[in-house]
Amino acid sequence: MDEIRKLVRYVEDIYSDGKPGDPVRMVGVAAVLSNPWAGRGFVENLRPEILVIAPRLGAVLVDAVLELCGGGDRVEAYGKAALVGVNGEIEHASALIHTLRFGNVYRDAVGGTSYLSFTNSRGGAGASIAIPMMHKLDEGLRSHYLTLNFAVPDAPGPDELIVALGASTGGRLHPRIGNRYIDIEEMAAEAVAASGAETV
Repeated sequence: MDEIRKLVRYVEDIYSDGKPGDPVRMVGVAAVLSNPWAGRGFVENLRPEILVIAPRLGAVLVDAVLELCGGGDRVEAYGKAALVGVNGEIEHASALIHTLRFGNVYRDAVGGTSYLSFTNSRGGAGASIAIPMMHKLDEGLRSHYLTLNFAVPDAPGPDELIVALGASTGGRLHPRIGNRYIDIEEMAAEAVAASGAETV
């Protein structure tokens, strides 16, 4: 893609957290690209650029994620992020990641059904990129509520964007807080008990 200045790959292999566990790989792949709306003033219709850039950008990033993880079946958790340079709008960051033409490229490649958790923000070169993640099939599995943080020292420039995908090959090493469904069941039982107590 002509718009991309560079592709950045970030990898963490986690072997221990409190105590050793089965290793988990977390990866982030970020494309640094020119902001297609930079220098044009307030652009009312962002859709023409979204339609052209988002699907191709998704394909480039997904290919790199799959290479680092060892294939789509190895990805258990995923997420996305965009960071726009200081001359851009938050809407510019949002535009390229909040379209099914981008997200579905990733979901299809890894067999995911969950929505892609996200951040979209504005910052200067070296600003932190935070990619929140969740299980690709079940939003309620807290074991896979993860966040990957990294930065690109020379990006984004004022008229650039960073668009990133994150992936993990597992959840936290030693999850012990249960999942959302435990809370739902407990709270329902508590409500029934409280209701019964009030009617006695």
